[in-house]
Amino acid sequence: MRAAMRVGIGAAAAGLAAVVLTATPGTAATPAVHFAGIQYNAPGADTTRNVNGEYVKISNSGSRAVSIRGWSVRDAAGHRYTFPTYTIKAHDSLWLHSGKGRHTHRTFYWGSGWHIWNNNGDTATLRDTHRVHDTCRWTRSTSSGWKTC
Repeated sequence: MRAAMRVGIGAAAAGLAAVVLTATPGTAATPAVHFAGIQYNAPGADTTRNVNGEYVKISNSGSRAVSIRGWSVRDAAGHRYTFPTYTIKAHDSLWLHSGKGRHTHRTFYWGSGWHIWNNNGDTATLRDTHRVHDTCRWTRSTSSGWKTC
């Protein structure tokens, strides 16, 4: 965030320099736990066989571990995955696949029998029970089906 400095008139008249910092609107900082990217279009034609080709990568770019127990990932249609007890370490990532599978360290499965993300546009939302932490949106499919958030 950039800051502009101004000298207070009263302080300058008294021979003293006062510095006032004011924020300039800019780009919001990336939250510590955020979407790093989404593979919203699994390779090949959408079938029940390639559901896990869709996945979300969530990263923690902060310097502290964060518990994401109870946090959720949602699409625009209201499909929701809620994380079990898990702490994402500082400077680490996890993957959430749309289909079924067995959770492992850093890999989770939504449990869906079909694709979650719309290839032609969708919005992913990462939230805890109180607030939204991040969103990632795309409006059309790319050849790779990958969106860096």
